[in-house]
Amino acid sequence: MNEVLFHEIRCLDLADFYTGDQLRKERFVADLGAAYTNIGFVIIRNHFLTNAMQDRIYSCIKQYFGLSDELKQKYEHTGIAGQRGHTGKGKEHAKGRNTGDLKEFFHIGQELNSDKLREAGYPANIWPEEVPEFREAAIDVFKALEKTGAVMLRAIALYLGLPEDYFDEKIENGNSILRPIHYFPIKDPSDVPADAVRAAEHGDINLITLLMGASADGLEVLRRDGVWIPITALSDQLVVNVGDMLERLTNKKLKSTIHRVVNPPPNLMSIPRYSIPFFMHPRAEMGLAALGSCIDAQNPKKWDDITAGEFLDQRLREIGLKK
Repeated sequence: MNEVLFHEIRCLDLADFYTGDQLRKERFVADLGAAYTNIGFVIIRNHFLTNAMQDRIYSCIKQYFGLSDELKQKYEHTGIAGQRGHTGKGKEHAKGRNTGDLKEFFHIGQELNSDKLREAGYPANIWPEEVPEFREAAIDVFKALEKTGAVMLRAIALYLGLPEDYFDEKIENGNSILRPIHYFPIKDPSDVPADAVRAAEHGDINLITLLMGASADGLEVLRRDGVWIPITALSDQLVVNVGDMLERLTNKKLKSTIHRVVNPPPNLMSIPRYSIPFFMHPRAEMGLAALGSCIDAQNPKKWDDITAGEFLDQRLREIGLKK
């Protein structure tokens, strides 16, 4: 095993993949595959999200989450399992836990016309009227991260011995989610359950997650040897990790690594934290049956066949967003 990869999160240059140099492209694919089979996380630079886009979306979400809880409730619509609009404080919990995380969040999906939304079975986006620039800022970020994710999946496909465009149709107008998160300030720790944390340890549901730099530290990744290590993206970087759907598709060849957001020291709990992950999902009908190339005598098939839509529905129930 490569000890450097085991102990560190690799930083890779996405331009190595898309600028046309075949040797650089092959090296990127190999390095990405090594990281994803080992720890499931990489940091990338030269992606398609600009610093200006990040500054704008962070400005918008700080304005939005600064609204009163009563105002934000206008954007929390029952019946759609939190898939668009606002989800209030403590309503989501990690799989296997009952205590809600110390966060609230807002979900943005594909911005499509009504016919395409109906065809895909997606609810329409919900936009807060108090922050009129939110819509344009969020759509720009969504598109930039979706473009970046599509390139990452092309590299993943090549690593798996698949055609480079294997994922292209499966993610076109996919059920991806941009999730601005507010880890709200806690002035008195006795006001929350003793075991409550900002985000309890979990794996992501989707194919891959793309995360821009957060407003504060706190993200930690569980290494294979059981050690939690901190990970932080700089302003020009993205953290990109394998989700449970991709782990399932590859029969655990690519690792959906457990991660969490820890509470800061008590004297800093009154300072809010903001984070904006992009959860890249395929279309609901994509099958997650293990690829034949990822099954052998030493690595037998681990899960029953299921579609992406069925798997999402199952997990939304497990984390408390769907009843």
